[in-house]
Amino acid sequence: MPPMGTEAPQASSSHMMKTTKRGRPFLKDTLDLFATLIVSLQLTTHKQFFRTFPNSFTTDEAALNLASLKFSQSNRGPDPRDPSRVITTTTTTTFSVTRDMAKAMSQHFMDARLIENAADPSSNLFKDRGVYVLTPKGLHVLERFITRNGINGDHLSHVFVSQPICMKLLHLERRSIDDEIIVSQSVITALFRRFVGRQSNYLAEDHASFDPERAYHERSKGIQLMDTTDRSITNGKSTTTQHRHCFMALAALEWLCDFTSVVGREEAAEMAAQFVRFGLITLVSDKRKNNDSAIIFTVRGSAPGGSSPVSQTGEFRCTAKAIYKITDEGIRVARWDSASGRSRDSPNPSSTNLTERSSLDDKDKSSDAKIHRRISLAEKMNAHDSAKHGKESNTDRLKFIIDQPQLRQLFRDFLRDNFCEENLSFWLEVEDFKRKFNITSSASSALQPPPPRPSGMKSTPGQLAMEQHHEALIQQAFEIYQTYLAPSSSCELNIDHGLRNELSAYLSEVMQGLTGSPFQGRLEAEQLSAFNATQLQMMIRLYERIQTHVFRLMATDSVPKFTKTPKFAELRRNNEDFDFLDSDVQYLSNSGPSVPPGLEHDAEEVGGAYVTVSQQASQLRARDGAGMPAPSARWDTR
Repeated sequence: MPPMGTEAPQASSSHMMKTTKRGRPFLKDTLDLFATLIVSLQLTTHKQFFRTFPNSFTTDEAALNLASLKFSQSNRGPDPRDPSRVITTTTTTTFSVTRDMAKAMSQHFMDARLIENAADPSSNLFKDRGVYVLTPKGLHVLERFITRNGINGDHLSHVFVSQPICMKLLHLERRSIDDEIIVSQSVITALFRRFVGRQSNYLAEDHASFDPERAYHERSKGIQLMDTTDRSITNGKSTTTQHRHCFMALAALEWLCDFTSVVGREEAAEMAAQFVRFGLITLVSDKRKNNDSAIIFTVRGSAPGGSSPVSQTGEFRCTAKAIYKITDEGIRVARWDSASGRSRDSPNPSSTNLTERSSLDDKDKSSDAKIHRRISLAEKMNAHDSAKHGKESNTDRLKFIIDQPQLRQLFRDFLRDNFCEENLSFWLEVEDFKRKFNITSSASSALQPPPPRPSGMKSTPGQLAMEQHHEALIQQAFEIYQTYLAPSSSCELNIDHGLRNELSAYLSEVMQGLTGSPFQGRLEAEQLSAFNATQLQMMIRLYERIQTHVFRLMATDSVPKFTKTPKFAELRRNNEDFDFLDSDVQYLSNSGPSVPPGLEHDAEEVGGAYVTVSQQASQLRARDGAGMPAPSARWDTR
């Protein structure tokens, strides 16, 4: 293997996992350890109670891997002593826990709703002899971990195309000192709006016939509601009261655990108690028997006084019989009246539209409570821009289109119809190539030892992964060239002649130096190992210049035409599944920045929320809508 630049010494460190006052590890450590464990496992079919469970693992497998788990990450960057060269730094983290500790960690995974018992999904206990599968939330977290850390996830691709994946996961920012959610009025508003959905989500009459994937999709729209009748006796007289927009208390806890970064029922109950404190929901009834236990969570905070619906305390009852309903204040905060109205409404026709804005809405802009605002589709795609800002606006539009999976697919179809799909494909493939160049990781354990090395050669799992990764990168770099840039290639780009000649001249120079023969437009297998990281980095710089040209072409020529098409107009009208008009939270692709908005080390901890969007789920949803078969999962940047 030729040099890939300078190989830096391996960095190693050890630290104890920090735990919260509840005794659980900090959320980031929990998610990282969970994803590392799953990457190290082979999810196969297991049998239990005369049933088979695909894509599963056992308690023994989890305990064995956690007993000796290694995560290696290699990063490339410029050499401080010679910026023209590339230096590779490999860091290896080792986890070593006893079987009892492994079971305790797995219990935290269950509490966070990352895994569930395959035979009994309603069970909340991690058992000593169990079979477990990933939840939709767990798959979302795993996808994000694989994509951001440059991990080869081919052995897990079958899992992502055969199980439901959480499309959008709402993350609530936490204090760095104790990992508690930073509660503010704006954060609770954002959480509540995700909780209740863009419109009231009543159960369909035929919901019992839904398959698991359809049932999960319906739940993801918001807490499922019902109407209930409460009977009481006052002064010897029976009184009947009809309540609308009701839900079971335990169903609320389950929803918060499944679709947000909330960890466990206790934390979910605290968030629900905040809903009560802010006047968004209220108790309807709790008809438990006298001898039934009752778990009640109470939260406290300041109250502005006056006519504000916010109270100093909020109480939430976590009982099987407790029923809550959304208040008039909650309906105003939810902004159901301003949505499209395409949702399934209550079977009770006596509803009244509420158009008054909530007092919470007016306070969303306060400086002491931060929500990372995502500009709405209507603002991004407004066709009535002045000529002065037209170019800048189309650039912003294109960035937004690329970051939204369904919009991106529709844009790709438009480009295909206009015989220029290769522009978008090239831009995306180069983005993927750049991300893979910068970072690669691997996870291994005693259960799956690394493959043997040739005699006399020693490599850590991280170094071995980087070597294999390097060879794959060389192959990808030349596949991009042969597909889009070589003369008479299958998807040849229409780019500046001078830029094309500069790329060809560089490849000819490199290959002449490496092999002694001129570059013929392709590489043989034995030539791949001759390319080093510094030469690859130069190719990236040339590709980036072509990217800039292609991006400018799409922004100035394709985007204005695309936004005037009937299909685009229809997508704007029918946006229920993708929340294009949300403005409460920042949306990030699941391959987004490693540090979400507001979580920079130097930022003041004032709280906030952001949503990560699963690319795998988005692509599967788009293919299902188009009636296309689902291919194997592909790990790319978009």
